[in-house]
Amino acid sequence: MANTVVVFKALQLSNEQRNAYGLRYNDFARYRKHCANRTHRLRSTLKMTHGKGREFKKLPPLTPEIVKDGHLQLLLLEAERAWAYSQELTSLALLPANDDKASTLRHSATGRFRRAVSWSTQLLSLCQSLFAVSRLSAEHLLQVTIYTLILNGRFLRYRDEFEDALIQLSVARGLLDELAASAPTSRDQALATLFSDGIGPEIRYCAHELGRTKAYDIDGIVAGVAGKHRNNIVEGCDNIIKKLKSEGDVAGKGASRKKLAELTWEGQPVPVRSPELVDVLLKVQEAEHRLDGYEQGSSADPKKAGPSKKNIAAYDAILLALSDAEDVARKLVEAQHLSGSSSSAAQGGPRDIHFVHAYIVYQLLSRRIQRDLLLVSALLSSQPGPQARAQKANPEQVDARLFPAVVKLLDTVLQSLNQTRTLSVVDDSPDLASAVEARLSFTKARRCLFLARSYAPVKKYAEALTLIQHANIHVRETQSTLSLFDVDPISAAAPSYYPLSTESVSELEGTLASEGLQFKRDWFAFNGGSVDSIAKLDKKPLFFDIAVNYVALSMDMGRLRERAGLAPVEDSQPAAAPAAEKRQAAKEDNVDETPEPKAPAAARGGLSSLLGGWWGKS
Repeated sequence: MANTVVVFKALQLSNEQRNAYGLRYNDFARYRKHCANRTHRLRSTLKMTHGKGREFKKLPPLTPEIVKDGHLQLLLLEAERAWAYSQELTSLALLPANDDKASTLRHSATGRFRRAVSWSTQLLSLCQSLFAVSRLSAEHLLQVTIYTLILNGRFLRYRDEFEDALIQLSVARGLLDELAASAPTSRDQALATLFSDGIGPEIRYCAHELGRTKAYDIDGIVAGVAGKHRNNIVEGCDNIIKKLKSEGDVAGKGASRKKLAELTWEGQPVPVRSPELVDVLLKVQEAEHRLDGYEQGSSADPKKAGPSKKNIAAYDAILLALSDAEDVARKLVEAQHLSGSSSSAAQGGPRDIHFVHAYIVYQLLSRRIQRDLLLVSALLSSQPGPQARAQKANPEQVDARLFPAVVKLLDTVLQSLNQTRTLSVVDDSPDLASAVEARLSFTKARRCLFLARSYAPVKKYAEALTLIQHANIHVRETQSTLSLFDVDPISAAAPSYYPLSTESVSELEGTLASEGLQFKRDWFAFNGGSVDSIAKLDKKPLFFDIAVNYVALSMDMGRLRERAGLAPVEDSQPAAAPAAEKRQAAKEDNVDETPEPKAPAAARGGLSSLLGGWWGKS
């Protein structure tokens, strides 16, 4: 037992417990109850109860030889429980309904806060003993030290002792910077950055209360205060930091896969300051590496060129990981909004969690567009050739489901582009907004083209030519938008999810011209360009006007009459005279008859008078 190393990450444990049990939304009562239940379970597991009944059983003292990680968790959760209770009492003292007992509540809150500091001090003392016998690493000891300094600094600030509070918080911030610099994984680095962002406003507040002229310069304050008081407050601080760096060099060799690549937007880094967000972005990074491997294998082997099932599956994995990342980022935005906490922009520049959420949504939509375009190219490449795809030489060789399927995929591309255009990161960049607008127009033109090709097989040439005209309008919009900027930000990006050039626009324009000419020729060869004859082809009997009034009749009428047991049209009896001729003949036959007297309008009641337009008038 004495030789086993204790693994205890105080900052990570406290952050996970707080986010999972209420503190994401400042629900201190829920978190306090969770800490109470957890400490009771830990005491039962560690056999640290005081016996049953009225007999009090004194616990043996904790020594470094018998301490396990459960004992350290127990002390940490006791400190968290007392701290959460103090925050709950402080919030209750601020309510107008508790004005008569506000002082009592604040006094109780101070007592609970003092007890939390006492628990954290016991935890730090025990961890220092474990570090002395090499049972605890320097990183874990530093985390416990930082936790104790933050708790003590906040207690001093609560008591308006701003000078001592500034020293404690500044030293904690300096140690957090050391942790972030030597972190073996991106998750540990984000954890240290998260706690730094949490105490940054408190350092600024203490400096402001002390009358410092540059209270806004948190880094400058930390550099001046922490370097002066660090060794006085933390025993053997320099030796601990030196050992931390040596441990980080050893751990960093095996943690390369857990390092998140730097995310950039317009040449500036995208700050990722949440450990849970780092976890999901690491999954995105792994899926992207897998996709790059498939694409490199396809480029190396010409037989595997083009889209494949593995490529589509890789895109699906990326979209799934990005969806998880978007969900985490959205929850962080909602938590920041509901809790009323300040943004981390003061620490990470103008790019806060709202920007990170918009950036992740942009990546999600771009990958979705890339996947849909890949499916479009896969569908078109599966057909027998450009002549058949263009409906020129052998239209019967083309699957009738091809062009409607392509139109549906282009609809999803348009939906993704419209969502991309509404993002704040796109709206703030004029060139990127224009590039998205150009792809919107280009995609609409392609959609009109494939929709026109869907109308041509069913002899709807008028509709097809109308769509070709709309496509030409969208092509002109695309050319006009592309002329607004010199460098296309989407085509110049790596990777480019929707490359677009003037050559591809000109090629589409030529295709539209040739398709429109071919549709006109086919229409003229079909019925001389007449619109009336096309309408006569779909003339249906009266039964079909009632039964399938809104369904286009695509079957042969002769074949349909034959299946119904009727004679063909040419052999059937002459059609009945029109209704107008029948009425004229009836008038001539009954010209000498005396008409019957009609009933007065008032006498005709009931439904025939109210619904005369439906039932007919006599």
